[in-house]
Amino acid sequence: MIVVTGATGALGQLVVEGLLEKVPAAQIVAAVRDPAKAAHLAARGVQVRRADYEDPASLDAALVGAERVLLVSANVVGKRTAQHRAVIDAAKRAGVKLLAYTSILRADTSPLKLAEEHVATEAAIRDSGLAYSFLRNGWYFENFNSRIQGAAQRGDMVGSAGEGRISAAARADYAAAAVAVLTAATPQAVYELAGSTSFTLAELAAEASRQSGKPAVYRNLPQAEFAAVLAGVGVPAPWPDLLADSDAGAARGGLFDDGKAMEKLIGRPTRSVAQAVEAALSA
Repeated sequence: MIVVTGATGALGQLVVEGLLEKVPAAQIVAAVRDPAKAAHLAARGVQVRRADYEDPASLDAALVGAERVLLVSANVVGKRTAQHRAVIDAAKRAGVKLLAYTSILRADTSPLKLAEEHVATEAAIRDSGLAYSFLRNGWYFENFNSRIQGAAQRGDMVGSAGEGRISAAARADYAAAAVAVLTAATPQAVYELAGSTSFTLAELAAEASRQSGKPAVYRNLPQAEFAAVLAGVGVPAPWPDLLADSDAGAARGGLFDDGKAMEKLIGRPTRSVAQAVEAALSA
């Protein structure tokens, strides 16, 4: 039995779809906070179980019979460590044979503030005694959609990444990697997952310009100024500061990786910059 937490989220749903191509539906559990939102998965034979990171009893029920669990990291910054510990504790009580966790690229050395809760979660998983796989995901191309669209529409892309190279991949690529790990005979303990190629934000803006047929440039801003821009367009706290910090971390190499571990894991190159820009402009 394979359990996927957050199975109605953007990543979790893609993982379940990928598992359905390799595993009988009855052997897949979609663990979700609101089972009504997973009715489409239940209709395909997937077991749907309620699992609320804030409700340990629901986690115990969700993990009954689980052999492998994918813990998709929670999205409420500041609460994730405690929420993840609840899942880890439930997995230990359930006797899970493998706990896979979606972490962040090179979590133990990352300059990004977003890495802090991932580091704490990895430590908790190691301390649990459970067999584990850390899926240390790099940046998602989808994180840049609004900037790509803005460059095409206004001719302007802003950020604080400087000349830092970013090895992004599509959410679907990371989902494929998770499926490969969950169905592998002997998964590795740590996977550093990133795109097959890398780019600077200036190169990303240039590709948006090429595809849109409109001039576009990248403007590098001080970190605080970029955070203010994000807040000014309605990005809710604490994300302006965290996203600006992530850009600054990218400038220091925090989002670059050329090991091609994901390409090897999924058996194909990840989405290219040109494909990512095309997808963003057609969204």
